[in-house]
Amino acid sequence: MREHPLIGQLRAARVVPVVRMKSAAHAATAVRWLHDAGIRIFEITMTIPDAPSLIRELSGDPSLLVGAGTVPDVATAETCLRAGARFLVSPWVDPDLVAPCKAAGAVLMSGATTPTEVRAAHRAGAHVVKVFPASSAGGPAHIKALRSVFPDIVFCPTGGVDPTNLAAYLAAGASFVGMGGKLVDEALVAANDRAAVMAVAEQILATA
Repeated sequence: MREHPLIGQLRAARVVPVVRMKSAAHAATAVRWLHDAGIRIFEITMTIPDAPSLIRELSGDPSLLVGAGTVPDVATAETCLRAGARFLVSPWVDPDLVAPCKAAGAVLMSGATTPTEVRAAHRAGAHVVKVFPASSAGGPAHIKALRSVFPDIVFCPTGGVDPTNLAAYLAAGASFVGMGGKLVDEALVAANDRAAVMAVAEQILATA
């Protein structure tokens, strides 16, 4: 399968912030702060209240690459794509998500942990295999092992990735990573601690 043209942009970014918050207002604030730090790619998860509205708002900025995360089904996928999502992320392999992504020209990232699941995701048509949960599956060593069997697959480990192990994941063969609470901490946003969020973002950008 030919590599999707957006993969290069994701590779260059190295880190995709996974914005997962209980408050839409906090999510919007986190995105704004991370944008100020220089980050231009965001995964907006469906656990955020009215997440498609935030995707629609952010996708109005042509400088941003905005995607939808924790996409559970085709109906949600189509809603997010209409809102402007340019990539979809599912925690599992769902072949039904391939068609709407293809029709919209969007990237599909399907979740997998084992070699059998990785193969199923790739054969179903996923552009990227999201290795989830990465840390509990073995961390960078697990990515290195998968890479030895699947040298041509684009891997994005997510779950437990933080500034201290980012370089190890990339060295192990991750094309890029998804980073959630270690980068987008809702407690810091709720406390209006912009400086702390910016400091982590700048550390990650320097590492990546």
